[in-house]
Amino acid sequence: MIRVLVDSGSSIKQEEKEKLNVDILPLKILMGETEYLDGVNLSIDEFYKIFIGEKIFPKTSLPSLEMAQNMIKKFIEMGDEVIVLPISSKISGTYSSLKMLFSEEPKVRVIDTRSAVGGIRILVEEINKYRDKSLDFVEKKVNELIPRLKVIAIPESLEYLYKGGRLSKAAYLAGNLMNIKPLISLDSISGEVKLVGKVRGLKKAMKEIVERLYETGHDPEYKIVPSYTYNKDNLDELIEMTDPKYREYMGEYDNLDPALACHWGPNAFGYIWVENK
Repeated sequence: MIRVLVDSGSSIKQEEKEKLNVDILPLKILMGETEYLDGVNLSIDEFYKIFIGEKIFPKTSLPSLEMAQNMIKKFIEMGDEVIVLPISSKISGTYSSLKMLFSEEPKVRVIDTRSAVGGIRILVEEINKYRDKSLDFVEKKVNELIPRLKVIAIPESLEYLYKGGRLSKAAYLAGNLMNIKPLISLDSISGEVKLVGKVRGLKKAMKEIVERLYETGHDPEYKIVPSYTYNKDNLDELIEMTDPKYREYMGEYDNLDPALACHWGPNAFGYIWVENK
């Protein structure tokens, strides 16, 4: 059997593990003097109470490598093979650490997803179609799908991405103008967070996301993942603006887990989808 291990940067919730047949490594979040395990002892509501209410900027760090090693050792002892899907190597050191840790283990494949949040959810759902296939076959399917993942979002402010080291100073300065709404992409080729557009006004920025969806097209084999942080009002409006032929493929709203929400800040929103072949 093939087991799948993701980190909490996938925004897959602990209560979804059985439904999606995954195991989750929680990233660590430091808020003030207190360290939490993402999604384990820090709920989304508790996170925002501290983040917004107390105005504490969080710091995130890698999941426990000892926990990862123990989990995977247990899987292998049970006769299973393992695919590990951490968030993009360009925004976290988790991939590099786990790749090194399991480099000599033929039953473990650590894949650079070059994505996060809903992109990883889509990869997990792809793997679920082929659990009875070989490890090589499933790894190939995942690597074929990764370059087609599209992640486009509008943060309320670039401050959080910049402070967290996920956005360059040049991109931060370019997008941080009054009434300019930046479009941020997680590039599926490089795995980097990029400023891909600047539009004056929120409505025009929403229209730009929709236009990008129309330009690449959406592969109807996969759900579109609508994501947001804290407040979903803008996401509701974005979906209302989207052509009905795409709306029928919308998956459940994903309120991002704290480990990613702290870098996007509150009131961010956007789409993740698979472009047409």
